[in-house]
Amino acid sequence: MLRRLFIGSLFRLSGSLIFFLILSTNLFSEEAEKKIRGPIVITSETLTTDNKANTALFEKNVIARTTDMTLHADKMLVYYNQETGNVTKIEAMGNIKLLKGNRVITSKDATYYTDPERVIFTGEPRAVEGENVVTGTRMTYFMDEDRYLIEESKVFLQKRRGQ
Repeated sequence: MLRRLFIGSLFRLSGSLIFFLILSTNLFSEEAEKKIRGPIVITSETLTTDNKANTALFEKNVIARTTDMTLHADKMLVYYNQETGNVTKIEAMGNIKLLKGNRVITSKDATYYTDPERVIFTGEPRAVEGENVVTGTRMTYFMDEDRYLIEESKVFLQKRRGQ
């Protein structure tokens, strides 16, 4: 029994390390450095990789961190290019919470795309910055431009900047 637990833990650890190495090999290129501040570190209780499908499934208490942003989710399915190892898309599911500066975005689901770099939040998305709140049915955050597109929006402004 103990041997089985050890082998299982060793497999999960080696899978995590391999996936992190795949992600980190291309994160330090000049182009990626401009978009992402620092390496992406993803932690979870379980990791399942599928080299034929070029995916990695992180489950249970998933946290993805860069130097300026943190994303929490129940599950995260990461798609990557087999030749380069670059992440092409991330699907995050369940209890999404993105923290960036004093901004917090929550939703049921979110999908990150690399080109153009954006995150689409669905399932009751809600953005909070200070006392101001924005809700809608679908929220797209264009990361390069630091701008949002919110469908069927409702805005609650408590305080304007400079007041």
